Amino acid sequence: MARPTPIAVRTGLVLDALTPEATLELSVVIPCLNEADTIAVCVGKALRAIETMGISGEVVVADNGSTDGSIEIAEREGARVVHVAAKGYGSALMGGIESARGRYVVMGDADDSYDFNELPKFVAKLRAGYELVQGCRLPAGGGAVATGAMPFLHRWWGNPMFSWMVRRWFRAPIHDVHCGMRGFTKELYARLDQRCTGMEFASEQVIKASIHGARIAEVPITLHRDGRTSHAPHLKTFRDGWRHFRFYLLFSPRWLFLLPGLVLGLLGVAGYALAMPQTRIGTVTFDVNTLLFASLAIICGYQSVLFALLTKFFAIGEGLLPYDARIARIGKILTLERGLVLGAVTAVAGLAMLVATILQWRAHGFGPMNYATSLRLSIPGMTLTVLGFQTFLWSFFVSVLALKRR
Repeated sequence: MARPTPIAVRTGLVLDALTPEATLELSVVIPCLNEADTIAVCVGKALRAIETMGISGEVVVADNGSTDGSIEIAEREGARVVHVAAKGYGSALMGGIESARGRYVVMGDADDSYDFNELPKFVAKLRAGYELVQGCRLPAGGGAVATGAMPFLHRWWGNPMFSWMVRRWFRAPIHDVHCGMRGFTKELYARLDQRCTGMEFASEQVIKASIHGARIAEVPITLHRDGRTSHAPHLKTFRDGWRHFRFYLLFSPRWLFLLPGLVLGLLGVAGYALAMPQTRIGTVTFDVNTLLFASLAIICGYQSVLFALLTKFFAIGEGLLPYDARIARIGKILTLERGLVLGAVTAVAGLAMLVATILQWRAHGFGPMNYATSLRLSIPGMTLTVLGFQTFLWSFFVSVLALKRR
């Protein structure tokens, strides 16, 4: 079968010249990169499930540069092949989803680990009004993992840990965040405006859907052994695990910046409360060294909190996160002018303490001083000066982020 003539390119996707507007109920999207071992089985199962349900549907194979005959096999089995030039799991999925003609999309991998005969479960939930229907392979959500189908670390550590994080951090009502078989509406996909081109695509979808208040359901499925024999899985445990963890942190400034910053700030304040009056507990005396460590904690903590706010302002301004009334109120309160005044007052107070230290030194003829006394003035002075300077710069940077852009 001849390949379709490309007439346009969008994010690496070559569009089919015959692609009409979406008129089908379901599109099954399968990303593919050299999957000649199993692509025929996957396409066949998906088409039979569509026929059994008696709905209008299609199978779209989003090929990411296969050279092993996968393209010809998929077309022969009845799939519509979309050629995606931009490399990456997420890129392939985005290309396939954007070209899908169905109102609903169900995606699944091409390695025959997901049984497309389970499509009716997803369609039923989508018809019931859910916008994202996540498959669950883990027993915690009613799923099942066939013997040898999932590596030990993935089953007992990676997937449970990341799924707990997405429930705790983003309040997503799911138990298997990395399940690659899921269904969603085209309308939701357009609303989420996904950006990740790699394996993080699946996590991004769940996180954004939860943040945007989408209706999310979970259906139990069975994970089968990878049916490929010619090459190893594309997923790399530690590389992709780190990429997912990094993505979670970047998408949650509360856990990456805010909470650590608040903890450090509180520790610093506690250190000052002990050191300024030279508190003695047993044989331990909290003095100028404690002040130094406390100042470090306060400065780092304050910087971390400012970064949390900057990240939220930027993410909301760029549409990565939805509108947040609390952040909007903070933005109205912490105007450029107020920030500059606060920063200036804080810095001047700190500089005054530093000047007082210099005057003490002059009173001693610029000779040796009692550092246990002088440092009790210079360390807080240095700390306030730094905090004021940070506030000054932060205020200008926030005002830059607030500028209206086309």
